[in-house]
Amino acid sequence: MEDIKKISDLLDENYIIQLKADNKKDALDELIKVICKNELITNPKKFEKEIFKREKLMSTGIGLEVAVPHVRHKSIKDFVMAIGIKKEGIEFDSIDNKPVKLIFMIGASDTQDKEYIKLLSRLVLRLKKPDFKENLLAANSPKEIYEIIKSTK
Repeated sequence: MEDIKKISDLLDENYIIQLKADNKKDALDELIKVICKNELITNPKKFEKEIFKREKLMSTGIGLEVAVPHVRHKSIKDFVMAIGIKKEGIEFDSIDNKPVKLIFMIGASDTQDKEYIKLLSRLVLRLKKPDFKENLLAANSPKEIYEIIKSTK
């Protein structure tokens, strides 16, 4: 039995957006606005500050046209996630220097060490599957994206 929730359990279609932004800062701002609607984030200003602090430390553009900005903080009660998609790509200072098309923003409590690492690795393993990423980028609605995430093992 798994000790953390499935990725689809952390998300619903209200937290999946087509990004309007054409740069990294604006994309992060857009996703922060969406994810902070979740009541599990008790201090949206702190969440925003921590996301940008983490990004300054090192880009969360992990390659494969994906970024995973993430933060753990005591002002977050439990896992939260939002997804932004920009099919044209956004310059993100990624480790492979490629534009980012999928951004998975994740927040967690500062007490969720092991679960946090497991969630990140599970997400990255899925994103390494070409079909999964291609299906997400081909989807035409947040509902469709959510269904793809829900049905992928």
